[in-house]
Amino acid sequence: MVKSASEKSTSPQQFVQEAIVELKKVVWPTKQQVVKLTLIVVGVSLLVGAFIGGLDYLFTQMAGLIVK
Repeated sequence: MVKSASEKSTSPQQFVQEAIVELKKVVWPTKQQVVKLTLIVVGVSLLVGAFIGGLDYLFTQMAGLIVK
């Protein structure tokens, strides 16, 4: 029986060697890019958190008025 390309098994050693080859092809970001993108993610997360927190507060107050 002939195995297809998706069924081809590799040894753990061959897998590691192929993974190392692929990792050498990766273009890693510079430290400046990592810092900049991290700050963007933190900033957007804070904005979204504040927005959702504001909505939660607003809906809590509205629900309190309705229940009274």
